[in-house]
Amino acid sequence: MSDIGDWFRSIPAITRYWFAATVAVPLVGKLGLISPAYLFLWPEAFLYRFQVWRPITATFYFPVGPGTGFLYLVNLYFLYQYSTRLETGAFDGRPADYLFMLLFNWICIVITGLAMDMQLLMIPLIMSVLYVWAQLNRDMIVSFWFGTRFKACYLPWVILGFNYIIGGSVINELIGNLVGHLYFFLMFRYPMDLGGRNFLSTPQFLYHWLPSRRGGVSGFGVPPASMRRAADPNGGGGRHNWGQGFRLGDQ
Repeated sequence: MSDIGDWFRSIPAITRYWFAATVAVPLVGKLGLISPAYLFLWPEAFLYRFQVWRPITATFYFPVGPGTGFLYLVNLYFLYQYSTRLETGAFDGRPADYLFMLLFNWICIVITGLAMDMQLLMIPLIMSVLYVWAQLNRDMIVSFWFGTRFKACYLPWVILGFNYIIGGSVINELIGNLVGHLYFFLMFRYPMDLGGRNFLSTPQFLYHWLPSRRGGVSGFGVPPASMRRAADPNGGGGRHNWGQGFRLGDQ
């Protein structure tokens, strides 16, 4: 138990709370402490009955059972791996910027979920983070199951196909990839490669709540070092290269 505790405390803070909530909320529903019916995102209940907690619980809840347990564990692993890598990599020392990225992606996913009558939002948010990590490390060679190796930029689409094989639809994964692309485009591609303005900016109250832990320019839209080197005209480099909506009764 002490080893598990040490491992859990070693997870970076934002990922740790996200991971814990994604374990605790399904467990609460599985044990019947709260009816799962109160944890789904139902547009009618959210918009007309003012059950404002539903977008939050739908982000953490997943119906774990004989038909969905493996899919849940796989995506929990993706959450831990790629959120940790992103929080300690491109966003190292900038927790406010990382939290704002999650909030931006989450708001986009909630709006999409309400429009498309999606009831679970866990996988789209995980996939949006994985997509951002893959684009920031697009030329890295990654290993997937059965020894397959390919560039990281293809990873979100490989996982989309993999989740389709083990879980059914691809709507969750596709929405997550599209939201992740929207974030990546607005934060990196549009201002850096196309010379546009920065449309996204981390609110100051997040910096007061989660201050940056290192010097230099801090703010939303600051690219990681690898991208800054690629965009530096003096450095010899060129430009940087670029769900399933579960419904009750489907499973």
